[in-house]
Amino acid sequence: MNARYANPLVAAPTRSLPRHVAIIGAGSIGPDIGYYLKSALPGIELTLVDVAQAPIDAALKRLSDYAQKAVARGRMSADESAAVMRGVRGTVDYDAIRGCDWVIEAATENLALKRRIFAEVEARVADDAIVTSNTSSLPAARIFADMRHPGRATVTHFFAPAWRNPAVEVIDWAGAGPGLVDHLRRIFCATGKLPLVTSDAACFMLDRIFDNWCNEAAMLLDRATAAEIDSVAGEFVHAGPFFVLNLAHGNPIIVETNTLQADEEGEHYRPAAIFRSVDDWITVPAGKQVDVAPTTAAAIRDRLLGVLFSQAVDILDRGIGSEADLDLGCRIALGFKRGPLELLREVGEVEATRILDRFVRERPGMPMPKRPLAEYQRYLRHVLVDDVDGVRVITLRRPEAMNALHDEMTDEILDVIRRHERDDAVRGFVITGYGTRAFCAGGDIGRFPSMLGDADASAQYARDCSRLLVHLDAMTKPVVAALNGMALGGGFELAIRCRAIVAMRDAWMQFPEITLGILPGIGAMVVPYRRWPGAATVFHGMLRQAEKLTAARAHELGIVAALADDPRELVTVAVRQVRSLAGLPGNLARGPVALPELEPVAPTTANGMALSATAIALMEDAIRGAAAASTLASALEVGYRAFGASACTAAAREGISAFVERRRADFTKTG
Repeated sequence: MNARYANPLVAAPTRSLPRHVAIIGAGSIGPDIGYYLKSALPGIELTLVDVAQAPIDAALKRLSDYAQKAVARGRMSADESAAVMRGVRGTVDYDAIRGCDWVIEAATENLALKRRIFAEVEARVADDAIVTSNTSSLPAARIFADMRHPGRATVTHFFAPAWRNPAVEVIDWAGAGPGLVDHLRRIFCATGKLPLVTSDAACFMLDRIFDNWCNEAAMLLDRATAAEIDSVAGEFVHAGPFFVLNLAHGNPIIVETNTLQADEEGEHYRPAAIFRSVDDWITVPAGKQVDVAPTTAAAIRDRLLGVLFSQAVDILDRGIGSEADLDLGCRIALGFKRGPLELLREVGEVEATRILDRFVRERPGMPMPKRPLAEYQRYLRHVLVDDVDGVRVITLRRPEAMNALHDEMTDEILDVIRRHERDDAVRGFVITGYGTRAFCAGGDIGRFPSMLGDADASAQYARDCSRLLVHLDAMTKPVVAALNGMALGGGFELAIRCRAIVAMRDAWMQFPEITLGILPGIGAMVVPYRRWPGAATVFHGMLRQAEKLTAARAHELGIVAALADDPRELVTVAVRQVRSLAGLPGNLARGPVALPELEPVAPTTANGMALSATAIALMEDAIRGAAAASTLASALEVGYRAFGASACTAAAREGISAFVERRRADFTKTG
């Protein structure tokens, strides 16, 4: 694979976003791909092509139903729904794809059929139109072998349901033209997808995991039932292999993909014979389980972990995909609770070696690691790092949590900064978020619920969570936050500790902690008043009533140094800020600061949601105490202790319980 920016949106665009997309195949996944594209890019034209009118009519109805449900659930306005359906048409006439700049083939997994389709496509579209196939297993080199212009073609493998599942594999094959893969990565990242680049091996990366996971489950049927296997698998996945196979009518897929792997890589991949004789499996619903004898459960667990570890090391040893993409893809696309490398680390080297040794004895020929197991753990799991004009751009990548901070991500950011802050070739750092929706949606709730009622433990938790922020305070090299989307709670606290903030025009910021009955304990009650004293009254509202602050308003107030209109410009502006701040002192007041009067407020948010008067009073005391503190460190300590005090209130217990239970907190009885 060619060298490229880790964050697709850092690269300068080489061509514009698509204007007219055609999808060949209106059956199962094609309409879902179309709905995803129209939802993300409502202004495009979408043409669905099939050989018969019935599937086209069904596909158009499905798209309309999706849009109507989105309105009913409040996810889309009526006008937005109308925009999604505008410019959508279905046809049996291939001539309708003339003028398309991207054609996606989503037909049956049949190599000869796919080649015929691409011949029809090439006869009608311009030479620079992009052509991709949604195959889950067939190598690109085979599919596009007969094309006149294969350089504009590759595989884009979506995962069901394609309108909602963000993962998509983009295949970097030898025949892909310059910039093609990067352009597709950029499109996907900009439209809410998670592009995962893989090489052109049969079944690519994630289907190797899923198909062999299912095949090994079937191989275990000589000693356990499908329900027992799914029950044991529930430790690792949200839904067991047989439940998923029933849901996806996936038995023929396993036969097809594992036959392909067996023909290419050895008989140990041959699909279990039972797949050809069973339509549906007798198993348990997702999240349910039956009792399994301990020895049987241990054998199932070893086999399932064995195939995961075997396939993971093989993928990495052969360069099929990267470590971070593998683990993230397994969680996002396949529903694993933890990725295979995370599981490998969790069980430990001794136990993992035992499991792999047992696996290869039971399944001779299966891949084994070619390196010490510890070497497979040497990678960044949650951040991407790019070099742009001598500035390290750190991208927070936890798309499943809107890039929320947790301990491991915090330590990775800190590690990257520490490794480069004394490097004369590095001018400074930019911290941004992955995608276009969120810079960082705050901090994971983590261990905090277990600390409710313990002021000292909660205060120490806040101190521990501040380790990155305190380091930023002391840095001489500038760090700039580039807000690519919303910045909430701990995410905005991270941003305000950077030397400067730049933002997309539609970004916004908020401290929502008060809606949970707690205080923002890692600097929000301290730093804004010392860095932007002229905006103090705005921060009063943000902290006490969870008021939102738009990037445009923040720019007017001087909180945001510059605005950008697109992600590439955002990075460019941020890098320019870093270079302009190099060698200059920070603007964070270290001594006491004057504070405007905290005028009394009703314990409600702007939209009328009830808040805790107790929490607001604690916050006001902390804001005053921090402003009067003689040093920054003592001011921060006021905030830590106030956070600890808030953890001992009935309001905090109610607010955190409501958050965990996904309901609105009721502070009417807690004060």
